[in-house]
Amino acid sequence: MMVQVRGKGGNRWLPGWPYSLLVGIQWGSSSWVDPIEARRLRPGEEHTDVTIDQITGLLKDLTATGKWQPGDPPPLVLLDAGNYATDLTHALAGHDVQLLVRLRTTRVFYLDPPPRRPGQMGAPPRHGAEFSCSDPAKRHAPDFERTVESELYGTVTVRAWSGLHQKLGSTGRWANWPRDKQLPIVRGTVLQVVVDHLPDGRKPPKDLWLWHAGPVPADPDLLWKAYLRRFDQEHFHRFAKVYLGLASAHLSSAAATDRWVSLVIGAYAQLRLARHLVDDLRRPWHPRPDPGKPLSPYKVRLGFRRLRARIGTPADSPKPTRPGPGRPKGSKNRPKPKRPPHRKTEPTTSKHAE
Repeated sequence: MMVQVRGKGGNRWLPGWPYSLLVGIQWGSSSWVDPIEARRLRPGEEHTDVTIDQITGLLKDLTATGKWQPGDPPPLVLLDAGNYATDLTHALAGHDVQLLVRLRTTRVFYLDPPPRRPGQMGAPPRHGAEFSCSDPAKRHAPDFERTVESELYGTVTVRAWSGLHQKLGSTGRWANWPRDKQLPIVRGTVLQVVVDHLPDGRKPPKDLWLWHAGPVPADPDLLWKAYLRRFDQEHFHRFAKVYLGLASAHLSSAAATDRWVSLVIGAYAQLRLARHLVDDLRRPWHPRPDPGKPLSPYKVRLGFRRLRARIGTPADSPKPTRPGPGRPKGSKNRPKPKRPPHRKTEPTTSKHAE
């Protein structure tokens, strides 16, 4: 299976297997997450279908374990801009779950059409005024607006527009929609977050656009703060790839890759359980951690080797035995065949000679 890899010099297509990771995120600034599931996308599977299956499975698990009961606030699921907000909202309608999806700045939405005038001929319109995330001239007054001061982001302005929807076409998930039925109108709330600067001092940053949908009204002042916690998952991805070897094993079998991903997540879970037990073996140039704040995954990994000697092991001492026969004489390793990267090139149009 070919996987698109983004990088300098253009996108490349390499052999591999994409995964959809589901993790739990907590309040407060932290680089720790609770890994729940890593599901591999099989050939022919759509990412949206896998995401829907993961969310519905999570809701069932929360209900079965008693972590969520009827009457509790609906769980909030945070998703990046690679997901289709309207498709997920329509598929999860009727479930007790809130969706908060990041939007691309090129998205366009529409209001509901105005009431039909008496005596108006023709089919009633389905879409009203246009709302553009990229063009301020095509936006009406927000239903909610608030400006607050933040220590990390300076002046933060949050705006919200409710009751917006997109125009759907007979493509993608809607290609098999019955021709005798109109495509649905999927409404939600669009949020805009404007900050003065980023924590690293970069200025001016791009606006953050979010889509919210769920069985409860949107709380814009809470939602933009909640979405900032989604970036904790990026720390998990980088730590797993760089320090736990998630991207180091180049395996040619999908089953072997599944086992390797499970082992990496299991190793991360052990580090998370030990974050209050290991010593802080910080380097001289590392800052001191705040009192009572758990160590970062990197620092826990540094001190984890000393934890084993302290807690002991249930295994007995190794018993001496005869060595095995070893490699047969004359045998050699057979290296795996190299797989050159497949680069996707854009089709070029040629002018026809007259």
